[in-house]
This record gives sequence, C-alpha cells and structure tokens, in this order.
Amino acid sequence: MELRRLRYLCAVAEEGHLTRAAERLGIRASSLSQQIIALERELDATLFVRTQAGMTPTAAALALLPHAHRMLEEADLGARAVRDTVDRPLRIGVTPGAPPSVFPALYSAGAEIDDVSATRQLELLRRGALDAGLLALPEDVDGLRVVVVSERPLGVLVSDAHPLARFEDVGWEDLAGLDLLLYERKLAPGYHDTLLADCADAGWRPAHVRAGPPRRSLFVAGLRHGGDVVALRPREEPAEGLRWLALREAPVVRHALVWDPAHESSGRIAALV
Repeated sequence: MELRRLRYLCAVAEEGHLTRAAERLGIRASSLSQQIIALERELDATLFVRTQAGMTPTAAALALLPHAHRMLEEADLGARAVRDTVDRPLRIGVTPGAPPSVFPALYSAGAEIDDVSATRQLELLRRGALDAGLLALPEDVDGLRVVVVSERPLGVLVSDAHPLARFEDVGWEDLAGLDLLLYERKLAPGYHDTLLADCADAGWRPAHVRAGPPRRSLFVAGLRHGGDVVALRPREEPAEGLRWLALREAPVVRHALVWDPAHESSGRIAALV
C-alpha cells in the first residue's frame, strides 16, 4: 500500500466528505475519489459508503485506520530524523596542531569545529556529543572507525634567536642537552608517550620535558622566551619569532578522523572522508 493512499484514506475518514478532504489535501476531488477507489481495489474491500451527505467509513476502513495512522506516523518520524541529520551541522573536534590541509574540507561541509583535546574528543565521541574527532595517533580508539587523513614528518621548532636557528636542518645529536616543550600528557596520552619513545629510540632524551599550554600564543611565548627549549612539530608557517628546521630521520605524525560507526551521522562523516 502506498503511504499517499493511506494519507488520503485518513483525510476522507476524518472529514467525512470527499470535497472537504480534497481541499485539505490540496488536490482535486475527482483525483481523490480515484485514489480511494484504487485502494479499495488493491484491498478487495469497500472502504466507504458514498451518500449525498458524505463518506461513511465501512468496517473494513475502521479496521485499517489505526494501522494507517501508525504507518504514517512512523514515516513522518523517519523523515524528521533524516532531516535532523542532514540539516544539522556536523560537530567535529580538532586538537591543537591539527593539519591545516584538512580544514578546507571540514569547512566546505559546513562543520562546526571546536578546539578539543584528544582525551576530551574520545569522551564526547563515545557519549554521542561529537560527530567526529580529528586527532593525532595513537590513542585509545577501540570501537571507533579511524581514517588517517594526514601523515607529516616532525621538525624542530625553535626561537629565531636560538643557536640552532642558523641551520636549515638538524639531527637528533644537535638536540642534546635541550628541553622539550610538550603539552600536558593528559590531553593526548597515547601520542605523548609515543613521541617520547620515538625520541628515546633516536638517542635523544630531553634534559626536561616542559608541560606547555595547548593555546598557540602561550606555546609560542614558551619557545621564544624559554631559553634552551625546542618543540617537535610538523612543518607549517611558523609564528613570528620562531623558525622551523627539518629533522633528519624524523618520526611521522599521523592525524586521523575518528567517529562512532553507530552514530546517526556516520554516513555523512564517511562521505566527507
């Protein structure tokens, strides 16, 4: 049975008159009459007794009407759910240092982008409060779909007054005795620990690991005025007063878009990827 004909059935039964029902539906009375007759033929049952006074539902129509109402209600709910997922902007969390190359695609999709730590992203994703997250791997992404969208080698970020700033590229041995400015571990514990392990594997153990603030302006100030300190970051246009140096045998940082495959917006995120 077509939903359209069930809607016509309900309108005629509620109005009790073909012309009034047609006016309510915005169609011609003759067209409505033809659709009711077609439904009767499909069901092989008379649904209305037609008189000069109007249209009276038969026992068959009265038996069908509760089911018709439920089917129409479910169809309306389904359509509303689709509209909600299509019309609502995607909510995407990004970590500080996320790859700039990914942002045009996010903005072109009309996404609402929030600066959120990796730890907080994962919490919000599992609660359904975020549609997707953009974070550096590895992290605890069990149960989530993960698509790597960026792979970039790390380099060394220093103040332009730092002794290393005169070089175009440096090796791990050039970092001996220097501190590492790194965000607090709780913000992204998986990547934090992996980065320090990569440093140790390369033969560099920072004199101290300074917990730097995630905000760009404060992070820049920590490098410019912090003395013998460096940061390890992918190549990007450095802030004023900083210089980026290529690092020989550098580890690669991978950023991924992650989301709950059971989330209502999963299809939209997959299409965006």
